Amino acid sequence: MLTKRPEWLKVETHWGERFRQIKSLLSQSGLHTVCQEANCPNRSYCFDSGTATFLILGDICTRGCRFCNVKRGVPLPVDEDEPIRIAEAVRMLKLEYTVITSVTRDDLEDGGAFIFVRTIQEIQRQMPDCQVEVLIPDFAGSFESLKMVLNAKPDVLNHNLETVKRLYPTVRKGADYQRSLDLLSSVKKMEESIITKSGIMLGLGESRDEIIELMEDLIRVGCNLLTIGQYLSPSRNHLPVSKFYHPDEFSELKKIGEGMGLDHVESGPLVRSSYHAKEQVQIIKEAG
Repeated sequence: MLTKRPEWLKVETHWGERFRQIKSLLSQSGLHTVCQEANCPNRSYCFDSGTATFLILGDICTRGCRFCNVKRGVPLPVDEDEPIRIAEAVRMLKLEYTVITSVTRDDLEDGGAFIFVRTIQEIQRQMPDCQVEVLIPDFAGSFESLKMVLNAKPDVLNHNLETVKRLYPTVRKGADYQRSLDLLSSVKKMEESIITKSGIMLGLGESRDEIIELMEDLIRVGCNLLTIGQYLSPSRNHLPVSKFYHPDEFSELKKIGEGMGLDHVESGPLVRSSYHAKEQVQIIKEAG
């Protein structure tokens, strides 16, 4: 098990006034962010720059992915006022780009799709110029739930594969690699013009060939954007890190992915799914 992090993974945190303002607002509003729940290494940077990824449907997940720091167990009842509070927070923070994600809610018939819909609609109502990216779970394979979310017209649809196919049984309990690919494929069939995105972590035991095979799979289903970052084990109870990839290896994977046909690959040790999300989408739009 690798425990000592290399120099390029040491993050300089800045707990500035903007960070404190956002953290206070989230606390007062009873809202969650994946930045805090997942202990993201970039949270001080993102908070200071006025960016936050809102976590809806509570902070307790029904699955037990062995890489994730989000709590797992029996979720609380759905808070139907949450979309309004999130939209109010987006307005108060004057955000131009908002990412909405959730815990997995296998206990709900639609997987929580209706709260995604209401959150998108509330943000559009209160902040019509704010772009909305949704980072959705697999909805247990329900294409009706997916269609509900797409009908609300988010700007970007993101669903993370997280790791290569071979490692799914070990890393992603309750998930299925092909089911996630089918979801991304269905997005383009339902709404061809929407930007689709996925993300993976490295350092869980994958091979280079498996990473390239995953890229090929994403290209095959029409995925536009891919984020690649280093897996960092949240605790001794989570999966250990098998390898710390050098920044040069991340740069090589970016070149490979874009050379294969992905519109943009954001690849680096500290890259996370929502890091520089607004800038990633701008690159796609400018490329036409």
